[in-house]
Amino acid sequence: MKVPASPMRKFVPYATAAKKNGVKILHLNIGDPDIKTPEVMIKALNNWSQNPIRYSQSQGEPVFLEALKFYYHKIGYEFIEKKNIQVTTGGSEAISMTFFAVAEPGDEVIVFEPFYANYNSYAAVNSIKLVPIKTEEKTGFHLPTKSEIEKKISNKTKAIMICNPSNPTGTVYLKQEMDMLAELCEKHNLFFISDEVYREFVYDGMKHISVLDYMKKMPEKIILLDSLSKRYSLCGARLGMLITLNKEINAGVLRIGQGRLSSGLIDQFMASKLTEVKDDYFQQVHKEYQKRRDVLYEGLKKIPGVYLEKPKGAFYTIVKLPVKNSEDFCKWLLTDFRIDDTTVMMAPAAGFYGTPGLGKDEVRIAYILNSDDLRKAIEILERALIEYRD
Repeated sequence: MKVPASPMRKFVPYATAAKKNGVKILHLNIGDPDIKTPEVMIKALNNWSQNPIRYSQSQGEPVFLEALKFYYHKIGYEFIEKKNIQVTTGGSEAISMTFFAVAEPGDEVIVFEPFYANYNSYAAVNSIKLVPIKTEEKTGFHLPTKSEIEKKISNKTKAIMICNPSNPTGTVYLKQEMDMLAELCEKHNLFFISDEVYREFVYDGMKHISVLDYMKKMPEKIILLDSLSKRYSLCGARLGMLITLNKEINAGVLRIGQGRLSSGLIDQFMASKLTEVKDDYFQQVHKEYQKRRDVLYEGLKKIPGVYLEKPKGAFYTIVKLPVKNSEDFCKWLLTDFRIDDTTVMMAPAAGFYGTPGLGKDEVRIAYILNSDDLRKAIEILERALIEYRD
């Protein structure tokens, strides 16, 4: 099975070895935020008293499904009901379930590169082919023309998939882009899959356009992938969602859910407290991430030879470095380079592309550290680029 190594995690053994030698690692390689989980959720976890800890229900724990319905109604999608929601063990399981549901082995799903690296993993697991369409840094990684996308549609194409806001580019897709994808999917009878884990993290006054805006018009062909990991800093709780009005897919993914039994009972009980999270939590988190974005962008663009577009959403960016091979450079940072016993860990960007050879001089950076640590990381990167020799 050709499941690729994760570009976010492949260098963990080198980081672990460095830490054993007393080196501090500034982790920019993975989206595991240091923002606090809402206190109401931590309180629910601390007050857990059920013993034994039983299985949850395969679709999802009723109290959690009710909380998710509350969330989607609150953001304006009152047509979403509990029967339309499948709780998954992280957003990752939602990806795998969706690929299994919409495609047979050998079928194709169109994606826009660079894309979230784990799409590659779950495409391999489900024996489907991702068909990448390249987006360009100079356009902020926005979509190519309708005709360029249409050229990639074949009789094996089953879906078009997008991540909005984008991991790894930070792109927030415009209404005309989402309209275009919806029109293409409707014209060619394709599923329109949208991964919207970072919905709340949109900056500079931009507006997030959700695939849910198209769901009532295309009820059989729209699938939303979602997660609580980043929204509430619940990465370790492993809770995601697959949402569709397609009854056949609902029934199919529930059967898959029955096969893996359930997502975690305690996790769902804790996360059901999202109904009590105040709006100012999101306002503060949004403000903090935009501040971190600005610190990273302003710092990196001052480094000679470094190029990046200003990300508009999520908390990632693709950065072009003045190196021939970013994988070698990222490894060298962990094995050989330190400033005050501190170094930086980043994700080589080649793993976020489907086309061989692309992204070799790029990295993906997750700006999930506080501003002081980000400034330190920028300083380390600048000095490392001076000393490094390909």
